[in-house]
Amino acid sequence: MRVGIAGDGIAGLTSAIALAKRGFEVTVIGPGIRRSNSYLAQAGIAFPLLDGDSLEAHVLDTIKAGKYLNDRETVWSIISKASEAYDFLISLGLKFETSETEGGHSFHRVFTIKNETGKHVTKLLYLRARELGVNFVKGHVEELAVKRRKAYGLFVNGEFLHFDATVVASGGFSGLFRFTAGSPANTGLLIGDAVMKGAPARDLEFVQFHPTGYIGRRGVFLISEAVRGAGAKLVTEDGERFVNELSTRDIVARAIYRQMQSGKRVFLDARSIENFKRRFPQIYAFLRKDGLDPSRDLIPVSPIAHYTMGGIAVDLWYRTGIRNLYAIGEAMSNGFHGANRLASNSLLECIVSGLEVARTIAREKPRCREVKEPAYHGYEPGDVESLRELLWNHAGIVRSGEGLRTGLKKLEGIEADPRLKLLARGVLECALAREESRGSHYREDFPEMRKAFERPSLFDGRCRL
Repeated sequence: MRVGIAGDGIAGLTSAIALAKRGFEVTVIGPGIRRSNSYLAQAGIAFPLLDGDSLEAHVLDTIKAGKYLNDRETVWSIISKASEAYDFLISLGLKFETSETEGGHSFHRVFTIKNETGKHVTKLLYLRARELGVNFVKGHVEELAVKRRKAYGLFVNGEFLHFDATVVASGGFSGLFRFTAGSPANTGLLIGDAVMKGAPARDLEFVQFHPTGYIGRRGVFLISEAVRGAGAKLVTEDGERFVNELSTRDIVARAIYRQMQSGKRVFLDARSIENFKRRFPQIYAFLRKDGLDPSRDLIPVSPIAHYTMGGIAVDLWYRTGIRNLYAIGEAMSNGFHGANRLASNSLLECIVSGLEVARTIAREKPRCREVKEPAYHGYEPGDVESLRELLWNHAGIVRSGEGLRTGLKKLEGIEADPRLKLLARGVLECALAREESRGSHYREDFPEMRKAFERPSLFDGRCRL
């Protein structure tokens, strides 16, 4: 039985290993592990395993950060499998260095390696997958091969690759915003494609902006929350502190945005951190390349699009609305994060969903007979930059009904891949329909959380909230 996985980040690699161990013939298609957002992940993985911590405390922190929009069964399901995810990594030979506290966590449960955890985990998973005989195809998945709401495989560079089961692990859509710390290739193309072909998306309005992005001469970089956890302070150009640095990301990002709107520059003051270079080698390296020394200089920061809670809607077993099509990691949404992701829960979700989807496929044993090749559309990307500018300006950190309606009007005039336009419309429409502020979604015309909106949104071409 053949399984095709679109995406070579931590979710895709974990599922590849778990499926290969069960005897499936597995092919992973991706641009190369160094270009995945998983590889760029700095801080770590949240595991509630240490003395004094508990599953319940981690669940409560997750729901509190998600502003009570989380699917509680999903939260318990994922966090209760944290010890299995941890054992899976340790069995591959991974060694964590330390555990830290990040914003929104009530305990130091974020396990990390030199604050470049993603790099170490991704490399290890890739090597193990290779050892198990997983096939790797370097390239971009252009389209899902779907016929009558059933998946038959993937189109890669115009070629139809036939699979019995297809797993979307291609990440989220933060690359559809002007400033992002992730891979700009993460535009959510396959999310839009899945919606177009009959698998609804969920919670598209919830986009997390990381508070401390560094927009430098060599591009956009992320300054991990762990730097604030280690004692760095946020200050204006006048040296004034204006926020609790360890509040959840939505609060910190909006506080910085407000300062910038009032004309002030915002800096991260990390001068009190001893051994910055040893503790944060990746961050130290890119700052030094730009001529900044964190032991002496203030670091200019700005919020940037970082993580998308929304994605292809899946059930507890990672099944989508299309038969034989599954989605895992940031590409899917099952209510784990609610309205706002708790820091370092994403890599936990990647590993758990990767292990779990392998169980689902092994149980269901989907079969796809040879089929006349499904339709291939060969869409051109078009003016993606205009889409990025539009979402940044009209569906960014602070939103309003007027701004979202203007964005929807402007969207009509942009010539771009219809799947990306569909996804952008989903973000704008669902943000317009949600007349409240909750988690990462903030409406200045509806600044309060409203009980009437304590439910997820679905988008199938129209927003259903």
